[in-house]
Amino acid sequence: MNQFDQLHRYLFNDASVRGELVRLQDTLKPIVHSTDYPTVIQQLLAEMAAAASLLTATLKFEGEVSLQIQSQGTVRYAVISATHEQHLRGVARWDENADISAASFAGLVADAVLVITITPTEGERYQGVVALEKGSLAGCLEDYFVRSEQLATRVFIHTDFSDADKPKVAGMFLQILPQSSEATAVTSDSEFEHLCTLTETMTAEELFSLPAQDVLYRLYHEQTVEIYEPKPVIFNCSCSRERSAEALRNIDKSELLDIVKQEGAVTMNCQYCHTEYRFDEIDIETLHSGYSTAPDATQ
Repeated sequence: MNQFDQLHRYLFNDASVRGELVRLQDTLKPIVHSTDYPTVIQQLLAEMAAAASLLTATLKFEGEVSLQIQSQGTVRYAVISATHEQHLRGVARWDENADISAASFAGLVADAVLVITITPTEGERYQGVVALEKGSLAGCLEDYFVRSEQLATRVFIHTDFSDADKPKVAGMFLQILPQSSEATAVTSDSEFEHLCTLTETMTAEELFSLPAQDVLYRLYHEQTVEIYEPKPVIFNCSCSRERSAEALRNIDKSELLDIVKQEGAVTMNCQYCHTEYRFDEIDIETLHSGYSTAPDATQ
């Protein structure tokens, strides 16, 4: 059985703490291999993918969580989106002239902020922003929960890019349950701290090699742990020809026809999965008349 591309949720009933474990491999490939990213940026996207999966699992409703880094450093922009169904996609933009082969996290994201956007399928969107002032993405996420949610939270993330064709990332998440008012980010809780200390003993090698059940038993065999059924995590892009056509409807028809005349077609490329959608003169006339366009054989 494949031990990767699954999210495991568990609950420490005696401690009012929830936990999560995610390990990604096949889900990660389309994200980090979609562009010729330097390894350090692949690792950053991998960490963000694990973090997005972990955060999405905390949602109590259908929707999407987006983690976006906006930076004045080498990485200008990086984003990972994850739905409540654990469908992930992501992309990054960086200064391709910079030498970042040995760049640290801080070196990649100078003067940066992390924007966490929660978009319910129904209801209002929520957005939180935290400065990336810690030395790791995990530390920044912990800082976010301290500032915005007042919940004691620990995040552990490891990557393995020793095999470029099989990139891996693993993440673990511990958080005081929101209804536990006496244990927050500003109040010490011995049970939570004990679970964090146990989790810190898990090495990256063990996390990548052991089955999930063995990881949890190795760490918490003296605890009362309720484990839920694992949920599959996959790469899935929400782009479509219909969405591209809808965007073109907001552009003046004459401008689009000029592009068709010069280039043969209007071409739309998805920044996440690089699927190409082409619209010829007939398509432009059709979509501006209010009808749907025909399927595109090149998509």
